[in-house]
Amino acid sequence: MTIRFPRRSRLASAAALLASILLFSSAVAAGGLPTEEHAPAATAPRPAILVFTRTLGWRHDSIPQAVETLRGLAAQAGFEVVHSEDPALFDNGQLARFRAVVFANTTGEVLDAAQRAAFERYIAAGGAFMGVHSAADTGKAWPWYGELVGAWFKDHPPGLQTTDVHFEDGRGPDGLERWRVTDELYNYRRNPRPAVVVIATVDESGYEGGTMGTDHPIAWCHAAAGGRAWYTGLGHAQAVYADPVFRAHLLRGLRYATGLSGDC
Repeated sequence: MTIRFPRRSRLASAAALLASILLFSSAVAAGGLPTEEHAPAATAPRPAILVFTRTLGWRHDSIPQAVETLRGLAAQAGFEVVHSEDPALFDNGQLARFRAVVFANTTGEVLDAAQRAAFERYIAAGGAFMGVHSAADTGKAWPWYGELVGAWFKDHPPGLQTTDVHFEDGRGPDGLERWRVTDELYNYRRNPRPAVVVIATVDESGYEGGTMGTDHPIAWCHAAAGGRAWYTGLGHAQAVYADPVFRAHLLRGLRYATGLSGDC
């Protein structure tokens, strides 16, 4: 038996199909349905900073605080942080990923000859270095690194010392000129001032054990070997990483090292 649909039913079906097509077209035109033109663009990955904390000597208890502080400050500046103690990252391909390399409380001879050469090429190509505290107690058999960091650690008074830090030429957070700090205060093998821009000094008259005299730089920056370098001797004590002045000091260093600011 053949079933015949009334002509009016076929017309009604065609009208319903036409209405559906018109509704779909209107929705696409209004952006209500995803199309190739309206699909959201993929979010570009943020540029990265390497925070390197390898130690082959004294290991600071404050390394976790240093890493988390740098991670948070880098995020404020628009960067991801890759934290590692793997020296294999120091090759041409891996280093090219990073806007800057931070040695945060490293100690000892943390890179072999090939890794050192790769890091030298990275800096020569316009890369950037940032050193925190015992970064100056690193690579003492590597003369190039001594020039990069600015001055090597010599010794320090026992325990933590409290004194004033004097920021030079408006380089303190929000123009701050003097800051009271409690930390381990390094003496260096040389005064780096002739070769760097000094950011801050410490007042040796306020504590026992300073050996550099009335001009005792504790933080500085400079153009170095084709790139740029920034260093602070502060950052031994865990508590200092919670200090808003020190955090602002580190953020200023990150901004300089990554090229966001030309003034350290």
